[in-house]
Amino acid sequence: MGPLSAPRCTLHITWKELLLTASLLIFWNTPTTAQVTIEAQPTKVSEGKDVLLLVQNLPQNLIAYIWYKGQKTDFRHYITSYVIDAETIIVGPAYSGRETVYSNASLLIQNVTQKDTGSYTIQMIKQGDKTKGVIGHFTLYLETPKPYISSSNLNPREAVETVILSCDPDTQDVSYLWWINGQSLPISRKWQLSGNNRTLVLFGVTKDTAGPYECEMKNPVSSSRSDPVTLNLLYGPDFPRIFPSFTDYRSGDNLYLSCLANSNPPAEYSWTINGKFVQSGQELFIPQISTKHNGIYGCSARNSATGRECSTFKMVIVSGFMQSMKQDATHRRTNVSCYITTIIISLEVK
Repeated sequence: MGPLSAPRCTLHITWKELLLTASLLIFWNTPTTAQVTIEAQPTKVSEGKDVLLLVQNLPQNLIAYIWYKGQKTDFRHYITSYVIDAETIIVGPAYSGRETVYSNASLLIQNVTQKDTGSYTIQMIKQGDKTKGVIGHFTLYLETPKPYISSSNLNPREAVETVILSCDPDTQDVSYLWWINGQSLPISRKWQLSGNNRTLVLFGVTKDTAGPYECEMKNPVSSSRSDPVTLNLLYGPDFPRIFPSFTDYRSGDNLYLSCLANSNPPAEYSWTINGKFVQSGQELFIPQISTKHNGIYGCSARNSATGRECSTFKMVIVSGFMQSMKQDATHRRTNVSCYITTIIISLEVK
């Protein structure tokens, strides 16, 4: 790239003067094609930085350069022009105050924003050619920022609530891609993508669709992927289980029962005996049981986040061991029966 030279002056003129000047410089006939190339320096530019659109393979005998925002060479998109002989810059309606055109036709854009992305057109007017010009096009892309995922609900109830995930920030001229469990998002009725793929709707989230999710922003010069996001799925409780499931008890033994149900957040437990509340907690301990402890033992598991409650019941019958021994001594009976009968009943309370 040759040295950049500043023009002698920049003209900020009235609309009538600008229209008159533009009419002298711009010819609206279909231009001839030429091997003009434009490249960005640096090739990857971040928002807030400067970028130079460097023009190469310039034609000979040029008298002026005109830059436009977009691919149309109309007056509304006119950014700035450079008159070579007069070394003069003329700015137009699309000029933001951050663009500078140089004598080698290159265009400097300072403090780049997302609004600066997109197509740029340079029209070059040749000396002695009153009907034709040379056109060059270039599309400017900014380096994609690292995206992040926003969620309408990070703690959905299982199979009940719909969740909307968004890939942010909303960025121009990028494509959006989604990943789940490290794989590209498959086609499924469980989710729906918006028209530009930036938003992902999850219907009735389950354990299989809780994530982790990642989103990717991509354009022709760069790509970037978000950190993974996993939904904290609220579920359960499942039907609780009472342990041990089968144990022989005699009078004088200790009764120890525990209750477990899959649940997120963890379930709250309570115990009943013959329908009467005994205590809260996951474990039940009764020392030195006797026949009076016969009955139906129930464990209830409740999840306050999902509003679901499930119960399981176990019938325990304790043999009167000491009483049987006394009866044996009195009646000289030799057979002692010691047993426990277990019946499991599961109920769900909604």
